[in-house]
Amino acid sequence: MILKEIRISRRLTQEQLAQISGLNVRTIQRIESGANASLESQKCLAAALDVNIDTLNQENITMNKQSENWKNLPLHLKIWFTINFMQVQPKRNKTKRMELFCHFLGFMFCLLGLVDPQALVSGLIILLCGYLFTLLKWQGDKYEIWSEPTSREGT
Repeated sequence: MILKEIRISRRLTQEQLAQISGLNVRTIQRIESGANASLESQKCLAAALDVNIDTLNQENITMNKQSENWKNLPLHLKIWFTINFMQVQPKRNKTKRMELFCHFLGFMFCLLGLVDPQALVSGLIILLCGYLFTLLKWQGDKYEIWSEPTSREGT
């Protein structure tokens, strides 16, 4: 649910949205932190924000190069994202896949390192890459620069 993004884009606090929608502030906090909203709560929020329920239920986590967040991102982080993905618009779901792939492959090579010490070194290097992708994903979330619709489960 993109409630937080819509609320922030309208320059509303959680308290203001609660007052406009007739919901409790704690309910809005729970929904923004990922809890499921009842249909009645969704209707109240959609009406208060003047959007339809389908729009409210979208997951919007993509990198938008035109956004103010991307424009305000320090140059070294822009370069960091571009180099790590070898593309101009890196996507969060690709970051998550690479993070999981590197961790899985790194652990497999570390296990293989019990037999061959060279595999252990390779495994540690691959694990390091996995942790770098974890850092990259964290920075993308911190600066809110993702732009493709995707699910944020498990984060």
